[in-house]
Amino acid sequence: MKKIVYYVASSIDGFIAGPNGDISKFQLEGPAVDKYHSDLQSFQTVIMGRNTYEFGYQYGLEPGHPAYPHMKHFIFSNTLEFNVKHDQVQCLELSAGNIEKIRNDSPTDVYLCGGGQFAGWLLEQGLIDTLKLKLNPTVLEGGVRIFGDSKASVKMELIQRESFDKAFDILTYNLS
Repeated sequence: MKKIVYYVASSIDGFIAGPNGDISKFQLEGPAVDKYHSDLQSFQTVIMGRNTYEFGYQYGLEPGHPAYPHMKHFIFSNTLEFNVKHDQVQCLELSAGNIEKIRNDSPTDVYLCGGGQFAGWLLEQGLIDTLKLKLNPTVLEGGVRIFGDSKASVKMELIQRESFDKAFDILTYNLS
């Protein structure tokens, strides 16, 4: 069965973005970032919430277009609409059934591209199989938490650790 893989950058204190969506304290280039970009090539399907999709607008993403040209996009929002929509972009209502259908229909594992609230909901539903954490050596002291406001208790098993530049790790966990 294909997995849902939450592949996300985080600060040491568990934030995927600082206040006001600030990601400037995260490593944005170098071998670890190259590894992340390379890993994304193995996915053909991405799921994300509205806030994560719209976050891309400030980096040149055009509304209705794919953030990752080689992936089919499923954006979970009840209100997001586009004047023009690319055939690789679909908006859906958030439900466990929709997530399971995407997982079953995807030719590859599914890339969960943030954000915190959406990931927290998926965690509570038991729908995240793997967490790949790009652990940045910084403390943000606030912002968007990895799993939003979720209080779910989940056991994780570290299955891989890749270290880069003696400061940046990619940690891979299986969730149970």
